[in-house]
Order: sequence, then C-alpha cells, then structure tokens
Amino acid sequence: MSDSPNNLPRPSRILIVDDDPAILRLFQRAMDVAGHQSMGFREPGLALAELSREAYDVVVTDIQMPGMTGLELAGQILNDFDTDVIVITGEAHEYHYDEIITIGASDFVAKPFSVNEIILRIQRVLRERELREEAWRSHAELKKAYIDSIHRLVMASEFKDEETGDHIIRIAQYSALMARKLGMPESYVENIEYAAPMHDVGKIGIPDKILLKPGKLTPEEWQIMKGHTRIGARILSNSNSKILQMAQEIALNHHEHYNGKGYPQGLAGKNIPLSGRIVAIADAFDALTSKRPYKEPYPPEMVYQMLEKERGEHFDPEITDIFLGHYQEFLDIRIRSGPPLAEDPTDFVLSERDQSNIPT
Repeated sequence: MSDSPNNLPRPSRILIVDDDPAILRLFQRAMDVAGHQSMGFREPGLALAELSREAYDVVVTDIQMPGMTGLELAGQILNDFDTDVIVITGEAHEYHYDEIITIGASDFVAKPFSVNEIILRIQRVLRERELREEAWRSHAELKKAYIDSIHRLVMASEFKDEETGDHIIRIAQYSALMARKLGMPESYVENIEYAAPMHDVGKIGIPDKILLKPGKLTPEEWQIMKGHTRIGARILSNSNSKILQMAQEIALNHHEHYNGKGYPQGLAGKNIPLSGRIVAIADAFDALTSKRPYKEPYPPEMVYQMLEKERGEHFDPEITDIFLGHYQEFLDIRIRSGPPLAEDPTDFVLSERDQSNIPT
C-alpha cells in the first residue's frame, strides 16, 4: 500500500468476485464503510480483465462460479498479479482449507459469515501485505548500501589504472548479459552482476610503477602483476555472502586460459569456474576497446578478430561463440558507458605489451 503524492496512505483497493449480485452489493457497502475502494464482478473473466488494467491489493472471490471456479481464478491471479486473495465458499466440505492455502491464497472464509468478520479478515491480510512491503523496502535499502560499499572498494583499486569508474559498470553488464545468454538462473545473473566488478580488486596491492608502466613488462614485473589475482582472492576470502564468494572465485580465476596456459593456477577447460570464464572475455573485450596506460583503444573490428582468434585458447569456445554471435549487444554496452571507440583499424597496431599478451 504505497503513499499518495500528499504522503497520506491511499485507500486500499479491493476487488470482489461473486456471481450473487446481493453478496456483491453487501461486500461493496462493507468496503465503503471500512474506507476501502472496491469494485465487484460476477464473472471471473471480467475480474481478470480489470486486474490487467488496474492494481488491487486484495481480491475476494467465491469458489462456485460459472465458467471458472474461484480456485482456478485465485491460481491465475496469484501467478500473474501482485495481489492477495481471500477465498469464500459455502462448500467447505468440498474444499479443504489446506488446499486453498497451498495455491497461495492468504485466507479462507466459510459461509455464512458476518460483515465484521470479513472486514477483519481483509484488514489482517492488508496489514500482512504492508509488513511484507516494508520488509522488502528495508531489504532493498540494505542491499543498496551493501553494493555501494563494494563499489567503493572496487573504485579504490580501479582508480589508478582506469580512465573512469565506468569500466566496473560495464564489466557487470557484460557479465550479466552473458550469464543470461547461457541460460543461467536469475539468482546467478544477479550475483555475477554484483561480483564481476571486483575482479581486479587485487590491483590495489600492485605498485604504480608496474601498474601504470606504458611499455612491456619485464619477466619480474609480469610475475608481480600476475599476483593481483591471489591478492584479490585473499581480500575477498572467508565471507558468508554468496556475492563475495563468487567475487573471490572471479578474482582468482579470471586470467585462467581455456587451454591451461593462464594464471595463477594453470586451470584448463571446464575446471575453470564458469564465473571466471565469463569475466575473462568480458574483461578482455573492455580492455581492448578502451584506453590503458600502455595502449590506445582498438577498433571493434580488430577486437572481434582478436577474440575470435583466442576461441578455445584463451576463452571458452561456447562463451566466445555467444559473445561474437551477439557482438553488437556487448558493443552497445561499451558505447553507452565509455569514451568514443576507435574507428579506423588501418591506423592501429598492437601495443608492445599486447604483442605477447591479451590485455591484463
């Protein structure tokens, strides 16, 4: 029950479905007395059409109706709309309470009933609805603060070698899009969207003279640079949070190569966690299309060819095929939240560092 613009609670909206016109009139008078807005229908189909047009807090429906039973109506409402349902029947011996509650109805009232009883039942359901909404808002605020804290930590590590913080936003979006393309559950999609930006948090422990070096790294410097994966995993370790657990997995594994020649553990194929395989191509794509201390951005056509060349080598073949098959969608994310792309591939050559490595 959201507040109206003047900050006063709006009247609750009750939809009544019963094929008996006398009961409809009785209900609507009772709702008026109780201060609720109500609408009544004798046919379930008309009630469903109304719910498609307007939002209601509670639907009160009889069971015995022509064309569609109240249980069928309640099931469809609870599946398609954000509303609570109270079922009323004079056939209690045919419809057991547990069956009605099992479909998700909020309450059950047997005929005959008093007007006061039905008002109290509706008030109880409305109060429970309000408490759920308050709990959801509190959860959303807590989650927002939690994610904001994570992003601030990530910004501290990214600030030194990224042009802007937009890189971490794009990595989140690329990774979530890829997870959806792979058909992963929404819980996984959400977790990787929040976890992926932490992939390089370990760079906070890499000296600036190495992180910002414009030329090719020496073998000794390269060993130090590769340490950011283990540093990040240590920073993110020992958390009960599913998001931070995935973030640790990504931090450790996003530089593993499908052919087993990556780091830090030399994992190969499906032994590399899926989250690491997803972020590997997302991170490389964004690095290649963006400016870095050691390179200018490469044109999208050149990046496409570089990713294609690494299919089955650096990157998981299935993930690479999906990425390249939906290349424009990933490119659109880059265009929306990044500096202008390079245009003419004839003017570009690989940087000294990229001649031997896909960007870190």
